[in-house]
Amino acid sequence: MAYKPRLLERYRSEIVPELAKKFGYKNMLEAPRLKKIVINIGLGEAVQDIKFLEAAQAELAMITGQKSVITRAKKAIANFKIRRNLPIGCKVTLRRAMMYDFLDRLVNIVVPRIRDFRGLNPDSFDSSGNYSFGLDEQNIFPEIDQDKIMKVHGMDITIVMDAASHDEAFELLKLFGMPFSKTALEKSPKAGAAKSGDKKTEEKVK
Repeated sequence: MAYKPRLLERYRSEIVPELAKKFGYKNMLEAPRLKKIVINIGLGEAVQDIKFLEAAQAELAMITGQKSVITRAKKAIANFKIRRNLPIGCKVTLRRAMMYDFLDRLVNIVVPRIRDFRGLNPDSFDSSGNYSFGLDEQNIFPEIDQDKIMKVHGMDITIVMDAASHDEAFELLKLFGMPFSKTALEKSPKAGAAKSGDKKTEEKVK
């Protein structure tokens, strides 16, 4: 029997019916869904020592279970001694089963380990309805060996969704268990947020 992530099973059996009830879908295929999750690490220190980048790549592979790709500078920045096309970070794009497994661990294990955690900002949706947030330290992931960390660094996580509106994207993540701040659970994101029917996916690389 083919492996099916726990969160995917929950999406199909519980979340989609709940979304249909709330938004009045006539067809279950109208429900918002996850498309991919992008985890990006920017490392300016890699300019001086490539070992920092190699260590970050190894950590990202442990965290996600997938080999990362190197991100390069799109333009030269003289003040930081960065030349065009120079390696400045790494990223992983997760889809399908690995995406659901990562989100499951992120929501239930990793995010609650953030120091003085009070909930994620519900206003971090972009104009396309995708949700992005940053983590300050990689050591909140249980896969990381604290004694082998070469340098403490953060990362940016973008959850890309196929949703018709910000309200639907917000509700989808909330039903997945995304720990938004308590006040956010009482209401959807800001009124007047742009619709994303003709949205284009944007991935930021720092």
